[in-house]
Amino acid sequence: MSSTGISLDLDYLPRLPRRKDTPIGCIGSGFIMADCHLPAYRKSGFNPVAIASRSPEHARQVADRHGLQAYDDYRSLLADPRIAVVDVAVPPDVQLEVIREIVQHRDHIRGVLAQKPLGVDYAQAVEVVRLCEQAGITLGVNQNMRYDQSVRACKCLLDRGDLGTPVLATIDMRAIPHWMPWQQRLGWVTLRIMSIHHLDTFRYWFGDPVRLFASVREDPRTAGKFPHQDGICLYILEYANGLRAASWDDVWTGPALEGSQPDIGIRWRVEGLEGLARGTIGWPDYPHPTPSTLDFTTTRQPGYWFQPRWPEVWFPDAFVGTMAQLLCALEDAAEPEISGRDNLQTMALVEACYVSAREHRAVEIREIEAAVSGNPTDAADR
Repeated sequence: MSSTGISLDLDYLPRLPRRKDTPIGCIGSGFIMADCHLPAYRKSGFNPVAIASRSPEHARQVADRHGLQAYDDYRSLLADPRIAVVDVAVPPDVQLEVIREIVQHRDHIRGVLAQKPLGVDYAQAVEVVRLCEQAGITLGVNQNMRYDQSVRACKCLLDRGDLGTPVLATIDMRAIPHWMPWQQRLGWVTLRIMSIHHLDTFRYWFGDPVRLFASVREDPRTAGKFPHQDGICLYILEYANGLRAASWDDVWTGPALEGSQPDIGIRWRVEGLEGLARGTIGWPDYPHPTPSTLDFTTTRQPGYWFQPRWPEVWFPDAFVGTMAQLLCALEDAAEPEISGRDNLQTMALVEACYVSAREHRAVEIREIEAAVSGNPTDAADR
C-alpha cells in the first residue's frame, strides 16, 4: 500500500500449481523452446523430462544443455508412458499433424500446451480444439503476452476499478523481430506473429469486440526477402459499449538497419473515465533482461503518477505462466485460463484482420465463426 492509500500490490505474477513434478515432454528444440520455455520451467521448478525435434542432433544438444532425455522421433517421445503433458513448439503448419499424433496417446497424456498461432488459420485451430476435446485432453495455448508483467498489472487495475470504465486503448509497436525460417514459406510477417499478441491482450483486458477494421501493407525491408502482405498492420477494434482499441504494428520502423538512428519499442496506453495507465513492453531489448513497465494515475488519488516496478521480464519469465495455467487446470479439473476454445476467439480476430484488409471493410467476428461452421443463417445475419 502506498502512502497515498492506492495499493501497489498488483496481481502481476501467475498462479502456480500445487505440484510441480508433472512430467513434461517437449516437441521442438528451436530458440523458443531452448531459450524461453525450458529456462522458465527450470526456474519455476517444473519437470520437463524429454525432448524431440525435427533435428535429432539439435534435440540432443538442447537435452544435454537442460538435462533431458532426447528422442530421435517425437512419436517415440509420445509413446513414453511417463509423459503427462506435452509442450508443442513447432511451426504452425506442422502443429495440427503433431496434435493428431498426441491424441492417439490419451491413455497417459492429459494436457497439451500448443504454440500460438493455433494452426495456419481459424479453421485449423477449430480442428485442433475438436481433436483435444474429443480425446479428453486439456488444451492450453502459449499466448504468452497475457503473462507479460505490465499487461497483467494493467488487468489488475481494470479489475479493481482504478481506471473506471475503459474508453480508449492503444498499442504502438515499433520493433524489428527476428524472422523464423518457416515464415518465408508461409508468407507471414506480422499479423499471425506479433499482432496476435496484441489482439489477445485486448481480449484479455476488455473481452471480445463486435467488429474490427484493418489496413496492411508490406514491410519494405522484408519485401526484398520474400513476398508477403502483412508487414505494417493497423487495426481498430469496436466494442458494443463504445470502447475502441487500436494497434499500430510496425516492423519497418524507418531505415533503422540501413543507417538512420533507431526509435524502437512497444508502448501501450489505456484511458478510462477515472484513470489512465501507460506502459512499455521490454521485449525489443532482448537478450538484455529489460522489465516491462507500468505507470498509472487515477482520480481516486489526484495528482499522482504511480510507478510500480518488478524484476521479472516478458522473455523468458512469462513462459512460466502459460505452462502454469495448464498445470493448474489439470489439478483443478478446470479449463486453462488460455484454453484452446478461448483462443479460438483470438484466432478469429486475426482471420478478421486478413478479411478486412483484403476487402477494405469492417468485419464482424461472427462472420469468421459462421464461415467455418458453415451456418449460412449466421452469415446472412451480418
